[in-house]
Amino acid sequence: MKTNRIDKNILAKGLKTMGISLGCMFLGPTLIHIALSNKEKPLYIPILVIALIICSLAVFFAFKGINTILDSMFKKNNS
Repeated sequence: MKTNRIDKNILAKGLKTMGISLGCMFLGPTLIHIALSNKEKPLYIPILVIALIICSLAVFFAFKGINTILDSMFKKNNS
């Protein structure tokens, strides 16, 4: 019977992706707050669009990171 082992390289890659997601999780809402508190400024719309893109990237990187971490733990190695 073969036991599953954690692939540390893939796990490190997943944790890096989760770190990127964490950074986006703080940056996106901060930019949304900045944009919504300065509605009379000319850069209101571009900052809001960038903030929404960063928030969606945070969700994407979170799913990708969790998937990579789970692959490192549960995927069977053929070697």
